Parts: sequence; C-alpha cells; structure tokens
Amino acid sequence: MIYPSIDKLVNIVGSKFLLVNVVSKRVKEMEENDYYQLSDYKSAKNIGKALEEVSKGLIHIKEEQD
Repeated sequence: MIYPSIDKLVNIVGSKFLLVNVVSKRVKEMEENDYYQLSDYKSAKNIGKALEEVSKGLIHIKEEQD
C-alpha cells in the first residue's frame, strides 16, 4: 500500500491538482537546498518525502487574494 494515502492527502490539500503543484515545488526545494523537515522518512525518494511532509501538516498552502 502506498504511504501516505492519496485520499488523506487530497482531504488535507483540497484537490489533486493542487497536491501535485505543492509537492513538485517542495521536491525542487529539497533538491536545491538539501533541507528536510523530518529526521526520519519512510520514503527513500524526495517525492515520497514531500508527500509525508504534507500528511504531517508541515507544508502550509497560502491562498492568493485577488
């Protein structure tokens, strides 16, 4: 089974589209800065690590105001 569950992540973020965008930006930050928010990850790849950060509530999404 995939960890974390996609259903749980969509409930946190709001939509699959937004989840993909947030995770892709976080993966780029990880690769550029070599900065990780957790000390222990279940995933070996950065994309899984970013998904774990979203599930733990470590990534916050700001809504733009028009």
